[in-house]
Amino acid sequence: MSLITLKNVGYRVDQTPILTDINLTIDAREWVTIAGPSGSGKSTLVRIIASLLSKTSGELVFDGQPIESYDPIVYRRRVSYSFQQPTLFGNTVRDNLAFPYQIRQLSFDEERAITGLEYVGLTASDLDKAVNDLSGGQRQRVALLRNVMIYPEVLILDEVTAGLDAENKAFVWSMIQHFNQDDGLTIIAITHDQEEIDAAKRLITIEDGRLVGGSL
Repeated sequence: MSLITLKNVGYRVDQTPILTDINLTIDAREWVTIAGPSGSGKSTLVRIIASLLSKTSGELVFDGQPIESYDPIVYRRRVSYSFQQPTLFGNTVRDNLAFPYQIRQLSFDEERAITGLEYVGLTASDLDKAVNDLSGGQRQRVALLRNVMIYPEVLILDEVTAGLDAENKAFVWSMIQHFNQDDGLTIIAITHDQEEIDAAKRLITIEDGRLVGGSL
């Protein structure tokens, strides 16, 4: 059974259609890349899947149940959304990596945080580093790591490598491959990067709010 199923999903703002008749299935542990021109509806689509926007027509089923049946907070713990421009909380890296534990009223797993930092090219000493002292690439890595300190089932990535240099892109995509292949996360990634499009395991193309290519 598919993890995510969209049936004739649409989204309108007033009378303007943004998405029309989206039919798509995504299995657990898949890595789906979504491409298309700017303004084609890619971000709207993944925000609907992430429950950050509500569809205006059609059905969205997650793990066998309509999305409307889920408590939004519980759902967003299972389906995590990572923005193009990383937003970090508080003052330090620790503040950010501890946040997923705090909202669940759990004890912070510092050992896991240090292991994660080392995996993404940072060190244990960076745990108490001020977020204002991080480079753009480091901020993106910390933001992604925060999203998986307590693993979701689905990680949605909205242009997360945009503006990064080649070294930081390599770090970020190494992280994502690890999450998908070793940890079993389902990945849904929007990109304009041709290299990432060429390397896609499963490519979906959207134009003018409709899916026009790829394996749906």
